[in-house]
Amino acid sequence: MDPQPSLSGRSLSRIESATHSRTSSSLSKFNKSISDATIQSLSSILNNPNVGSDPSWGGWWSSSTFISPPEFAPLAPNTKISSDLTRSDFQPYLSTISESYHRFEDIRNHASKESIDLESIGGQGEALVACLREVPALYFKEDFALSEGATFRAACPFSNVTENIVLQEKLSQYLDVVELHLVKEISLRSNSFFEAQGQLQDLNVKIVEGCSRIRALKETIRLLDTDLVESARQIQELNGTRSNLLALQQKLRLILDVNQAVSTLKLLVASADCAGALDVTDDLQTLLDGDELTGLHCFRHLRDHVANSIDSINSILSAEFMHAAIDDARDTDVAILSKAKARASISSNGKDDEKVTLDEEETSNFRDRLLPLVIGLLRTAKLPSVLRIYRDTLTADMKTAIKTAVAELLPILVAQPLDSNFSSGDRTVDADGGGSSLASKLRSLTSESFVQLLGAIFLIVRAHLMRAAEVKKAIEWIMCNIDDHYAADSVAAAIAVGAAAAETAQDTSVQGGSLTYSPLRNAAKIPSFQGKANDAASPTNMTRNFRADVLRENTEAVFAACDAAHGRWAKLLGVRVLLHPRLKLQEFLSIYNITQEFITATEKIGGRLGYSIRGTLQSQAKAYVDFQHESRMTKIKAVLDQETWAEVDVPDEFQAIVTSLFCFEELVSDSMDDVQGNITTNYSEVATNNDSGPQNDQQIGRTDSSEISQPNNPHLKSKSSAEAIERNKADSRSPPVQSNNSNLKERGKSASQTLTYGGVGYHMVNCGLILVKMLSEYIDMNNYLPALSSEVVHRVVEILKFFNTRTCQLVLGAGAMQVSGLKSITSKHLALASQVISFTYAIIPAIRQILFLKVPETRKALLLSEIDRVAQDYKVHRDEIHTKLVQIMRERLLVHLRGLPQIVESWNRPEDADSQPSQFARSLTKEVGYLQRVLSRTLHEVDVQAIFRQVVVIFHSQISESFLRLEINTPQAKGRLHRDIKHILGCIRSLPSDISSDSGVPNWGQLDEFLAQRFGAEAS
Repeated sequence: MDPQPSLSGRSLSRIESATHSRTSSSLSKFNKSISDATIQSLSSILNNPNVGSDPSWGGWWSSSTFISPPEFAPLAPNTKISSDLTRSDFQPYLSTISESYHRFEDIRNHASKESIDLESIGGQGEALVACLREVPALYFKEDFALSEGATFRAACPFSNVTENIVLQEKLSQYLDVVELHLVKEISLRSNSFFEAQGQLQDLNVKIVEGCSRIRALKETIRLLDTDLVESARQIQELNGTRSNLLALQQKLRLILDVNQAVSTLKLLVASADCAGALDVTDDLQTLLDGDELTGLHCFRHLRDHVANSIDSINSILSAEFMHAAIDDARDTDVAILSKAKARASISSNGKDDEKVTLDEEETSNFRDRLLPLVIGLLRTAKLPSVLRIYRDTLTADMKTAIKTAVAELLPILVAQPLDSNFSSGDRTVDADGGGSSLASKLRSLTSESFVQLLGAIFLIVRAHLMRAAEVKKAIEWIMCNIDDHYAADSVAAAIAVGAAAAETAQDTSVQGGSLTYSPLRNAAKIPSFQGKANDAASPTNMTRNFRADVLRENTEAVFAACDAAHGRWAKLLGVRVLLHPRLKLQEFLSIYNITQEFITATEKIGGRLGYSIRGTLQSQAKAYVDFQHESRMTKIKAVLDQETWAEVDVPDEFQAIVTSLFCFEELVSDSMDDVQGNITTNYSEVATNNDSGPQNDQQIGRTDSSEISQPNNPHLKSKSSAEAIERNKADSRSPPVQSNNSNLKERGKSASQTLTYGGVGYHMVNCGLILVKMLSEYIDMNNYLPALSSEVVHRVVEILKFFNTRTCQLVLGAGAMQVSGLKSITSKHLALASQVISFTYAIIPAIRQILFLKVPETRKALLLSEIDRVAQDYKVHRDEIHTKLVQIMRERLLVHLRGLPQIVESWNRPEDADSQPSQFARSLTKEVGYLQRVLSRTLHEVDVQAIFRQVVVIFHSQISESFLRLEINTPQAKGRLHRDIKHILGCIRSLPSDISSDSGVPNWGQLDEFLAQRFGAEAS
């Protein structure tokens, strides 16, 4: 077949100069095609995305360029044999195709020539590049204009006619170059143009054929529609009209029902019928959530009206809930305050426990009263928010009730007369009388009045908390334990509806004061939330989360009320923070105990520890211990500085203290497991006669320690221990100690000479008795304030250390000569100091055992090591005192031995005929005998033996060495020496020591050996 013609290599100059007949015929055909295609748009052809990158336009070439099959005549049948065929046989065929063949040859020749020309020119755009190289760039600028002076001078720089002619020729040459290259570029792009023109012609033919077919199809469809579809379409239209009329009738009935429901809702809200109103709002909300009211302009405000109605219902339910939960408790406040005023006016110390708990019937009635309110709030999903409002209201009401109680009771309590034993300096009232501030009035109260105020506040707070606890229990019962109740189904449905509404409100992020209420009428609508992938959005989880939210807010309300009560109570304690450390132990304990009861009661109701109020109470208790300790340290220092170290009689009150300690130690060792809590150790108080005259050397100084009376201790656990202690106290209880010896002697049965502990009697001085009293007070603080047991042990260790150190400074260091006016420190002083130190050392184990009952295990090891070091210090101090007594006797011996040589010289004189021992022997034995009498009357026998054991050894060694150095020449002198040795040995034999020889001679030593060596065995 014939190939498609190609015009890609034909140049414009070649087309204009061709004269061949076949070329002219082709050119005329192409010109006709070009003229026909001028009315066509080339953009659709050139931008055809289906062509690709192939530059050939063969796919778009018109089929008219091909030779149609009819142009080829069928071959005539030829019966000649193939071997007889000649060229003339093909002449008809050749004549038929000759014109087409010549045209084909001409086109191929032109194409080859044009390809050669194109190769010489290059690709598209090369001609323009060559033009830019030959013509200056000035003429190609976009803003080229000869009207501008600068451009004109740059383009036409001539100065004479000759240059002007040359310039014109140059410009003409530039023009020719540009035209030439433009013609070349046009020739390079002519192929695409002609190919596009042919394709447009083919496209036009196909479009005409398509339009004819469309007209035929439309006519066919018209005939079918007229004959077959028209009747069926009329039936369908009539059926649609009927359906529309029925829908309109239903819509009108719906409008009537909605209008009646809105009117009913207004009446129900006005009559506070919340349950019925919520049923109506459920129906209306269901219609609003669906599409039945969509497009009804008359109900465009219905959603806002329903929301406002729900807000009104919530307000009614919230107000009724608040009234039932809070307002009813205010009547109880009035009753409590009236009783508190009556007790305050008659100065009654009794505590009236107001009954605030509800019986079973009242509880049932209260639950039935809250049940519809809670169900309504659950249906609107407002119960958590109402509980938050309830929490804030309950807290504010609690604070207001406490403030009212203080304001009403304070004037009555301030007007009470002072107790006789209350110091006027402890109660301060502003000078303007009634103009004093609330804080100053609280500070001016006595401890008893303050406890009465706290008691009234306690009753009010407990009434409010018990009411809040009943509300909490009722809500928990409704939410969790109402399975067998007649309203169980209603509660379950309300919880489901509320959970769904809360979840919807959370998902849509509703803003504003009102919550969008989207209740579900039945459980079948709840699965609409199952489109969420998260399991938390399932109906079961939503209900569980909603119930947990309600229970959490319910619990938080009671917690907040307890915290508010704790804060107000702590504030009342904080106002008197400077007064409480100065109170007596009984007064402070009354405040401490009622605070403990308050904390215990509120924590039991609230179910959570009150860390703030416990911290406040602990800090005030610690401040009390610190202040009492500092005052006792100051007092014991003053007593020690005034101590004359003279022996005093021991009143029976102090013996009762020691006996109680000893009895308690035995009971603890027998039944340690039974003794828990606070152990009552009530000791008698030291009193002095304020009317007595000046104090003498043996006066027992007055201490300002708190007078402790017997309070009722609710924490006593061991009945046998308490009974035994009380029996010992009752047996040893006697009138107070008087302040001088004459009064003590007159009351012979009220005092003894020694303080007995563990079957051993100790001679005491004034400071020792004061220390015993202070230690008993520390034990009282330890028992009644068990939380501060560690602090009390620290203070006891501190005061014991101070007493030991100061005693050592005053006695062994002779400080008493400066501060007490003593002329010297005698053996009597040392012996009494040893007795006081020995007694303290003896009672330290019992004190440790009592104090460490309350100490936490984590701190016992450290405190035990501290108190053991103190006990060791006392033991060392006692041994140092005994060593000092031995040292005194040794010094006296050395003093006498220094005068012995002069006495021996008088022995060698002939006129010395004295048959008595020498002055040396008599003076020495006299001083030893005096020391023995003093120590034997004061110290224990074991201590006396230990002291004189060392004295005997010193006497034997020192005297025998001194006698060995003497020069005894005359018989008379030997006789005197023999009498002195015998006299000294007689004194040594009488000393209380356990030294003896094999023969049983007491206190045998070097002096006995010296006597035997000098005078023979028979002389001894």
